[in-house]
Amino acid sequence: MKTLIVCTSVSHGNTRRIADAMGQVLDARVLDPDQVDVGGLFTYDLVGFGSGIFSMNFHPRLRQFVRSLPRGERRGAFVFSSSGLPEPGFRPYTRGLVRLLEDKGFQVADTFACRGYDTWPPFKLVGGINKTRPDADDLHAARAFAEGLLTRTRTGS
Repeated sequence: MKTLIVCTSVSHGNTRRIADAMGQVLDARVLDPDQVDVGGLFTYDLVGFGSGIFSMNFHPRLRQFVRSLPRGERRGAFVFSSSGLPEPGFRPYTRGLVRLLEDKGFQVADTFACRGYDTWPPFKLVGGINKTRPDADDLHAARAFAEGLLTRTRTGS
């Protein structure tokens, strides 16, 4: 299965560490949106899209990249993120990116999120939160998530 992971990781490298763990399992390259050949994107069987969460949304560069994609054949996709706080029920930020990807012709198989070191104000005043995250357990969970994607892709479920 040909897989690519598109990742915007700008603050502390949290999301890139998650992407790299998934990429090892999926035998996938991890690229910043600026490095992706948009014309070749639809040659992949599975594409992951991820970033840290900023003001309860995915990074603007990742969202702009997805918006700029032409509508194409249906391909598998997954969404992942790291954030200082869990996704709030009153404003599920994952849903917006999933819908945008579906509008572009992707079939989003699943989503993954974990905590990450966060120094966004006001957390910066106390040195940040989740200073050790993502940790070994988070990276293990990311690899298990990727293994689950492989299993579902192979069995067609």
